[in-house]
Amino acid sequence: MRVLVVEDARALAAVLVEGLCDQGMAVDVAYDGLEAAAKLDLNAYDVVVLDRDLPGIHGDTLCRMITERDDRVMVLMLTAAGSPGDRVTGLSLGADDYLAKPFHFPELVLRIRSLARRQPSARPRTLRAAGIELDPLRRTVTRDGRLLDLSVKEFALLETLLRASPAFLSSEDLLEQVWDEHANPLTNTVTVTIGRLRRKLGDPPIITTTPGVGYRITDPPGDGAPPAR
Repeated sequence: MRVLVVEDARALAAVLVEGLCDQGMAVDVAYDGLEAAAKLDLNAYDVVVLDRDLPGIHGDTLCRMITERDDRVMVLMLTAAGSPGDRVTGLSLGADDYLAKPFHFPELVLRIRSLARRQPSARPRTLRAAGIELDPLRRTVTRDGRLLDLSVKEFALLETLLRASPAFLSSEDLLEQVWDEHANPLTNTVTVTIGRLRRKLGDPPIITTTPGVGYRITDPPGDGAPPAR
């Protein structure tokens, strides 16, 4: 899941980015409305966490801009303006949810995940392929009924591959969707994490690597078929 945090209070933005990354989300940040608009033109996001009182482009105007886009992004307004009237106004602008500051961080995480599931293009909650069942809400994953113990990034990587299946995702795609915009494209982070994930998934292997193309989830090979690399 990729999230854009739009918050001009840099200390709060840092807390949000760190906390959401710890939950396995790929998080970008913008400190004003102009920067946010530019990033929305460049990147595809599942959810935008949007402060209302922004410099550059006001949050209300930015919310309308997002609502009018063809590639609709879900918007969670996160603001100090928390009266019932403020909430009605925010939702009338096209926001999909509204959370007043101060807030309880676990509630924010649940709301973001709920919005991602409500996207028009969102797939069913439980992802299934090649004997894997992954539930993003409960944060559980099994293979052939065996519960797997995955790290936050391993879980996010597997979820991303399952959502893309049967298509390939390059290392650059995975860095963008599982890590964030600041990830070093020359790092071996993806390779290392894929290796750990393969070991935890066990045999027969189901993550195929095609050099120069990327990674994908495939059904285990049958008798006589070459194993996935």
